[in-house]
Parts: sequence; C-alpha cells; structure tokens
Amino acid sequence: MKNRQVLLKRKTKETDISVKLNIDGQGKYKINTGIAFLDHMLSLFAKHGVFDLELKAKGDLDIDIHHTNEDIGIALGEAFSKALSTKVSIKRFGVGYSILDESMARSVIDISGRPHLEVSLVKNKIQEEKDYNFSYFKHFLRSFVNASKVTLHLDVLKGNDFHHVLEVCFKALAISLDQATIIDKRKKGIPSTKGKL
Repeated sequence: MKNRQVLLKRKTKETDISVKLNIDGQGKYKINTGIAFLDHMLSLFAKHGVFDLELKAKGDLDIDIHHTNEDIGIALGEAFSKALSTKVSIKRFGVGYSILDESMARSVIDISGRPHLEVSLVKNKIQEEKDYNFSYFKHFLRSFVNASKVTLHLDVLKGNDFHHVLEVCFKALAISLDQATIIDKRKKGIPSTKGKL
C-alpha cells in the first residue's frame, strides 16, 4: 500500500496554516489553531479516526475566528484529498455513529469527487459555546467538504448540550471517514463504474 501521508501549507493574507496528515496513523495529534474549542474537536477527530494529525494555524483572531475556522477546514480537506491521491481500492463509503450521554450523531460520507453537504440538527434549544457556534461549525464543514470533494450527510439525532453535540459530530465524522478511506484489497482500481472519482 502506498504511504498516504501529506504535508500541506496554506498561507493567505488572513491565515498561515500547516497540516501534516497520515491517514494510516495511530490517532496521534498535535493541534494548535488559536481556537481552543476547535483544537479539542480536531483532537477527537484525529483520535477516533485513527489519523495522525499535526495542525498549526495562525490567523486574524483579533478580528474574529471566521477566516481561521474556514481556512482550517479548507486546509484539512485539501490534505485528505492529496493524501488519498488516486483513491484506488478505497472503500469509498463510510458510516459512523457516536454517542455521548444524551447526544447522538450519524455521519455518512462518500468520497465521490462531488462536494455536497447536508446537516440536520435536532430542534432542541441548545446553548452554544461562548466562542464557537453552529454557524461556525457548518462553515468549517462546508469548507472541508468543498476542499476534499466528498459528499457528507451529518445528522444530529439527539442532544441538548452544545459541547456534547459537537463532540459526537466530530467523532462520527472521523469514524465514517476512517471507514471510507480503508483500502479494500477486493476492489481493483477506482471504486466507481465511471472509472473516475
């Protein structure tokens, strides 16, 4: 199996980001984005996806977290896309569930080459974190999906604690992405009848 690792740098006038990713890792992580809540979520993502992930970001946080949050999603998505390369023999589809106390989420992913995002949330009134909210989370996901060119359906099935809800979302996403990126030796070539993803 080809070594599926990548070192990626993304620098704009607003952010400076480096990502080191090993898809076939052990769940080791070193995350420093300047956004403490996102650091915690990405650490969970790496651990439960069994990806080795080092991510460092500097951004214009003196304004707000918008650019940094968005560009981290882009950089992480680009890293996965490059590390997967031709996508030969990957499972392609993945499903992940995660629970934490009262919260439960389901993530279904297709490494399709077609970026599309669907997110559904429970209707409960959930008190958001002081420095992070659902709008930022959806923006992060959209940036990741567009850059990685995957189709993602993420459903929050239960929950009323924001921290728990976001935690199960990141864990479910990690589990589904781990499953979709596994090499299946029974599959020869690109996992599509079109011959291209």
